[in-house]
Amino acid sequence: MAHHALSSQESYNPNHLLDILLGKMQLKNDAALSRMLEVAPPVISKIRHHRLPVGASLLIRMHEVTGMSIRDLRDLMGDRRTKYRLSDAQGRPKPEEKAAAAAAAAAAQQQPAQNNEATPSSSGNYAH
Repeated sequence: MAHHALSSQESYNPNHLLDILLGKMQLKNDAALSRMLEVAPPVISKIRHHRLPVGASLLIRMHEVTGMSIRDLRDLMGDRRTKYRLSDAQGRPKPEEKAAAAAAAAAAQQQPAQNNEATPSSSGNYAH
């Protein structure tokens, strides 16, 4: 069973957050909570069993539905991190994208300044 890195924090308990949301929204069960948050019921179950972390999009949806701040929601589940670390690979262009971007830049530099020069038209009737 794969555990998320956050689940190694001793204070991390998404069940507390889900229970608070059930009470705040006056819902009877996780199925009602999943409907309110517009997620599939297994998502709530996987979060409860620490098989799925509470992702950013779900946290934002919780914020929209409850009006609670993201910070408060994170505190309720015990997420006390102040910084988020992305892997080195995230946000970095893939080698083929980098090569395509370099080729496009080189082609743009080789184009003469024709685009900036005013060229007379044969009809003279342009709608701008």
